[in-house]
Amino acid sequence: MMSEYAVEARNLIKVYKAGELEVQALRGLSVTVANGEMVALIGPSGSGKSTFLNIIGGLDRATAGYISVMGSDLTQLNASQLVEFRRKTVGHVFQNMNLIPTLTAAENVELPMAALGVKKDARRQRVEELISVVGLEERMGHKPGELSGGEQQRIALAAALANDPPLILADEPTGELDTENALIVVNYLAKANRELGKTIIMVTHDPRVARAASRILRIQDGVIATDVAPSEEATPTQANYTDMLKTRITSIDAQLAGLDQDFRKGLISSDQFVDRQTNLKKTKDVLGEELHRLGVVH
Repeated sequence: MMSEYAVEARNLIKVYKAGELEVQALRGLSVTVANGEMVALIGPSGSGKSTFLNIIGGLDRATAGYISVMGSDLTQLNASQLVEFRRKTVGHVFQNMNLIPTLTAAENVELPMAALGVKKDARRQRVEELISVVGLEERMGHKPGELSGGEQQRIALAAALANDPPLILADEPTGELDTENALIVVNYLAKANRELGKTIIMVTHDPRVARAASRILRIQDGVIATDVAPSEEATPTQANYTDMLKTRITSIDAQLAGLDQDFRKGLISSDQFVDRQTNLKKTKDVLGEELHRLGVVH
């Protein structure tokens, strides 16, 4: 029997061990998300947002506590059952899109269905439907490198919907996008919630993106600190917004430095280096322009 809750978490604890060091990412987190809700998870870096999302999605296991997703007790599933759960129950949208660069937009959307053994004719029909849902019919034959960041993320959303999962998990889905494209993408997430009945849980740093949800859960120190409707969440002031922009720029600078190190160590190819560096610099430029528009020197 399907639970009234899409997600039910009770006293979730997650401990990571790094040598002698133990880091407690979740410290007894409890929350429920109803079927058909659109919920935003906000909170400072390191508060446990992505850890919680990964546990909901079956990508990670809790150290202790109870987690049920769409009626499945994830604490009781073995490795192969978790794979099946991930394929059928959850669609993921990540910050870095996770599209395969050598495949067209249509082929990227078709791939999850091929993995489940869906027949070719049914796959093609579904691809057309989903690309229509995200408004990119004219871009079906384009590869990710020929699409804008916002278009790539909309294709990633179509791919996440491919196997018709009841739950969509979006981890910073607008993190690499400028303001305009971020709002377009979150509007398509809201459309999937409203018109397709998908339960959506998204992690975001952007207060304006969070306000598209029906509930905003603020995670702090591994627990739910507040649970409010968007109207109750304080409207972001310009000071908060500029701080957020500056934090994103600092984060991108750190990612660029890490990219340099990965390239020097031979962990990524020159093509991967150039591609990622170009995307990060573009995002940084957009954020810098936004700060400049607000009259802030950084």
